[in-house]
Amino acid sequence: MLVDSHCHLDFPDFAAEIDAVVDRARAAGIGRMVTIGTRVRRSGEVRAIAERFDDVFCSVGTHPHNAGEERDVTLAELLREADHPKVVAIGEAGLDYHYDNAPREDQHAGFRLHIAAARETGLPLVIHAREADEDVAAILEDESAKGGFRFVLHCFTAGPDLARRAVALGGYVSFSGILTFKTGAPLRDIAKELPADRLLVETDAPYLAPNPWRGKRNEPSYVVETARVLAETRGLSPEALADLTTANFFRLFAKAS
Repeated sequence: MLVDSHCHLDFPDFAAEIDAVVDRARAAGIGRMVTIGTRVRRSGEVRAIAERFDDVFCSVGTHPHNAGEERDVTLAELLREADHPKVVAIGEAGLDYHYDNAPREDQHAGFRLHIAAARETGLPLVIHAREADEDVAAILEDESAKGGFRFVLHCFTAGPDLARRAVALGGYVSFSGILTFKTGAPLRDIAKELPADRLLVETDAPYLAPNPWRGKRNEPSYVVETARVLAETRGLSPEALADLTTANFFRLFAKAS
C-alpha cells in the first residue's frame, strides 16, 4: 500500500472525473488519500468528496494565500469543522512569501491559529512553507514551547535548516513530484539524510506531476513515481519505501486508520 498524503481533489479539473481519478489511484496501489482544505468557509466541498469514498479523507484550514479573506475565522469554528469523522488534519496553513497574496500579519495570525487547533484536537497540521524558512521555523519553535502539536511540512521545497529544525520538534517532511525533477537534486540530498520515520510522499495534485508526466495535470496515482525516486535516493526497494511511508502516514494521520 502507498498513501497520497496531500492532494486537491476539489480542484475544478477533477470534478468531471473524480470517480475515475480515485479508481486509477486504487489500481496503482494507493490505499489512502487526503484531500486538502484551503478555506475554512468552503470546507464542505472537500468534506463532500471525502464522504463519497471510504479511502479518501480531508483536512480543514485556511491556505496562507487566503489568510486575508478568512482573518475572522475563530478557533471555535476550526474545532467544530475538525470534529467531522472524515477530517484527519488541520490546514493547510503556513507562510508564503513568494506570492504574498495575503498580508504577512494575517498569514502569521492564521498560522498560529491553526497551530492552536492542531494542539487542541491532536490532529496533525499540514504546513505550507514557501520562501519563509526562518519565520516558519521560528513560529514552530515558539509555539512548540507552549505545548506540543504534530505537523508535516508538505510539498517540501525549503532548505536543510528548516528540515532539521522541524524534525527536531517532532515534525514530518513530505516530498512531492519535485523530487523527481532534474532540478530536484538539493531536495534528494535532504531526503537522503532525514530520519526514516519522518518521511512522507504526496502529489499536491493537480500540481507538480512527477517525471515522466511533468507539465501535465497531476493525480494521486502518480505518487508511485515519487515514491520510486525516494526509494532509490534512500537505497531501498520500492516495496520497502511504500511500507515505510505508509507506516509514517498512519502514525501521523492516526484518524485515517
